[in-house]
Amino acid sequence: MIPSELFGHEKGAFTGALQRRLGRFELAEGGTIFLDEVGELSSETQVALLRVLQEREFERVGGRERIQVDVRVIAATNRDLTVAVADGTFRQDLFYRLNVFPIEVPPLRDRREDIPVLVEHFIGRYARKAGKAFRRVSKRTLDHLQSYPWPGNIRELQNVIERSVIVSDTDEFVVDESWLSAAPQVESRLGLSSTLAVHEKAIIEDALHTCGGRVFGPSGAAARLGIPRSTLESRIRALKIKKSRFRTRTAKHS
Repeated sequence: MIPSELFGHEKGAFTGALQRRLGRFELAEGGTIFLDEVGELSSETQVALLRVLQEREFERVGGRERIQVDVRVIAATNRDLTVAVADGTFRQDLFYRLNVFPIEVPPLRDRREDIPVLVEHFIGRYARKAGKAFRRVSKRTLDHLQSYPWPGNIRELQNVIERSVIVSDTDEFVVDESWLSAAPQVESRLGLSSTLAVHEKAIIEDALHTCGGRVFGPSGAAARLGIPRSTLESRIRALKIKKSRFRTRTAKHS
C-alpha cells in the first residue's frame, strides 16, 4: 500500500481500488513532502522514490501515464543508513540522492540539557488534558530523568510523563523510577557509554589538532574522519570539546 499512498493508483489497479486516487507526491506539487522512517521502505518503493528524485516523474499504481512533479523532499529515519547500505537493505544511489543536506538530531542522552524543557512541555500538555495543575517538579525526579540514558529517546520520555500525569494526585510532579526500562542495566550501559565517549573524544581531538581546529572543508576534521560536518559538530557539542584550543594562527585568520 505504500506505493499507492505515495504515488496514487488507478481504478481497478488492485482489489479495493474502486476509483482513482491521487498520491502524496501529486498532492504536494509545488510544495514540500515529508517522508518519515524512509529507512523502512521496501526495495521496490526505493526504486520508485529514486526515479522521482532523479527524473521528477512517476506513474500511479496500475497506470501508464507519466506524471511530472516538482516537490521538495525532506526525509527522516532513526536507522543508520550507511550501515543499511553496507548491509544491502538500502540502495546506495538513493542514499546519496537523499543525503544532499543532512541534519543529524542527536539522541536525547547526548543533549541532557534539553530534558528539563521537554519535561515542562509534556507536563503542560498532559496536565491540561487531564484537568490537573502542578506547582513544581520533584528535584529527585528531574535528576533521575536527566541521568537516565533514554534508549527510547523523546517518545519514551513523552510516555513516562503522560503516564505520571495520569496517576499523580498531588501538585508536585513525581515519576515512579521503576517505570524506566531496564533500570538494573543502566549502570553497566552507562559505564560502557562513558568508555566509548572517552575514546571517541580522543579521536576527534586528534583530528582537530591535525587540522588546526578546522571542522569543514577539504582540509577539515570532518573530511579527515570521513563523516558529515553536521555529525561532527553534534559530537563536538555532546562531548564538550573546545575547538578553539586547536586553532592555529593561520586558521584564525582564514
